[in-house]
Amino acid sequence: MLVDRKAPVTSRLYVVEILKGLLITMKNMLFSRNVTIQYPEERRNYSDRLRGLHYIKAVNGVENCTACMLCPTVCPAECIHIEAGERPDKEKFPIKFEIDILRCCFCGMCEEACPKDAIKLSTIYEMSQSKRVVYDKEMLLVQRGNR
Repeated sequence: MLVDRKAPVTSRLYVVEILKGLLITMKNMLFSRNVTIQYPEERRNYSDRLRGLHYIKAVNGVENCTACMLCPTVCPAECIHIEAGERPDKEKFPIKFEIDILRCCFCGMCEEACPKDAIKLSTIYEMSQSKRVVYDKEMLLVQRGNR
């Protein structure tokens, strides 16, 4: 280890630097405001742009989704699985629409890719579960809107 012999003894012993660090620490401990949020009682106000729980937009009880397969195609996490079927009027619709929430990275690409504006991301962010969760079409139709 090279020691600069021309430097004063105090800087070589790091005494001044240690005292400066302790002064900064004490200043932050004694004079800064508390930033802890008591979570269940206090809620933080998040931005309206927060991407939370998915839901499928429905008009008059019929989902807007036409099973075009754009959302599973653009999904980087490959968490969306759709099986398509046809209605009597030759319009496609999803028979099976599943989203694996544990794989989802909430990037919003599925929402941007949808030409019918059928899949949306709400501002519901409290989704903790004790087991693996795969949301199906019925669950996505029920969990609509913002809290």
